[in-house]
Amino acid sequence: MIQFAPNTRVYLACRPVDMRKGMDGLAAQVAHVLKADPFSGHLFLFRGKRGDYLKLVYWDGSGLCLFAKRLEKHRFVWPPIVDGRMQLTPAQMALLLEGIDWRRTVSVEQETRPTAI
Repeated sequence: MIQFAPNTRVYLACRPVDMRKGMDGLAAQVAHVLKADPFSGHLFLFRGKRGDYLKLVYWDGSGLCLFAKRLEKHRFVWPPIVDGRMQLTPAQMALLLEGIDWRRTVSVEQETRPTAI
C-alpha cells in the first residue's frame, strides 16, 4: 500500500494515453492536457487503451515517482472516455488499483464543525 499525505488529491485522466510514455512524458500530459502542476504533490492516474494497464505519477518532494500496474485477466473499471480529468477520493483510488468497481462506493460528506454562537 502506498501512503500519501492526507491533503493529497487524486486526479484521473479520462482519456487513454500512450503507455510507452515514461514519467517525463506523463508529467507533460499533466501540464498540457490536464492543466495541472505535475510537481504539486497530487497523484495523477493514466489509463491504457485496453483498460488493463495504468500508470500513476506523483512528486514526493525529492523526485518524480512512477507506479505502473497491469491486470492479467481483467480490466480496471474506468469512467466514460471524455476530455479532461476527474477527481477521486483516496479510497476510490485504492479500490481502482485493486481492480474493484470504485463507482459503486459513496463517500460520506465531510462533517462540519459546529460554530459557537
